[in-house]
Amino acid sequence: MRRLALSVCLLAAVCSAAAQPISVEDFAGRTVTLAQPAQRIIALAPHIVENLYSAGAGDRLVGVVSYSDFPKQARTLPNVGSYTAFSLEQIVAAGPDLILMWGSGNGAGALEKLERLGFPVYVSELRALADIPESIRRLGRLAGTQAHSEQQAQRLEAGFAALQAQYGDAEVLSVFYQIWHEPLQTVSGEHLISQIITLCGGHNIFADAPTLAPRVNLESVLARNPRAIVAGGMEQAHPEWLAHWRKYTGLRALQGGLLAINPDLIQRPTARALDGAKELCGKLDAVRQLP
Repeated sequence: MRRLALSVCLLAAVCSAAAQPISVEDFAGRTVTLAQPAQRIIALAPHIVENLYSAGAGDRLVGVVSYSDFPKQARTLPNVGSYTAFSLEQIVAAGPDLILMWGSGNGAGALEKLERLGFPVYVSELRALADIPESIRRLGRLAGTQAHSEQQAQRLEAGFAALQAQYGDAEVLSVFYQIWHEPLQTVSGEHLISQIITLCGGHNIFADAPTLAPRVNLESVLARNPRAIVAGGMEQAHPEWLAHWRKYTGLRALQGGLLAINPDLIQRPTARALDGAKELCGKLDAVRQLP
């Protein structure tokens, strides 16, 4: 009888622990509480989809938005619209127990509209490198995949720390990061991309810009004369993005400093930012080694 009573008590304790609600603070400072780990999740931005897979919970997705293309499994998931024009009707029909939204990207009033649907809403707003592993941790807690998400978070933190140790004392290179060609657009020092440039021992020549992704004129780039120009939106589609700089013969970047990088590796706040940082650091260091 004592053994039976002990077993009953242990079972009750386990059940009680399993029934504990999950509370996670989102990036808007809100507390999101679930009665149990989320099983049906809608993610309203491609980077959130990617981070959910990194947290080990991609199989919980029942709705995504356009351009949710990584990993490849995400391409087959039901689409509820774009990150700026998603369908509330399709979201309701999917019956989620958690909605993951992009704070600054889903449009004005999006949070209020989603909350009115009656589903728990978690706000993602990643502005720093440290936010990426922390976001993966929080998503893992919401989905009950903490063991996997913690492993991935620690991997990212160790990777960024290793780059900091490797390039923290390197010769500083002035860098112009080109998001777009016409109009010419870059990033300020508050942007994640600028933080990666700093991590690699570079200096963003428009770090002092007052807006996150400012448009700049050609004359201002030439006047600041960067040692490296990185075309982040180019990849293989726009070879002219770097070619057009070659006519400005006074540019220091012409001496081996015209660089390109896959934008998905550096412009999305996801685990792949570590791959992008490694690639960019290597390319900038090669410029640094030139005579």
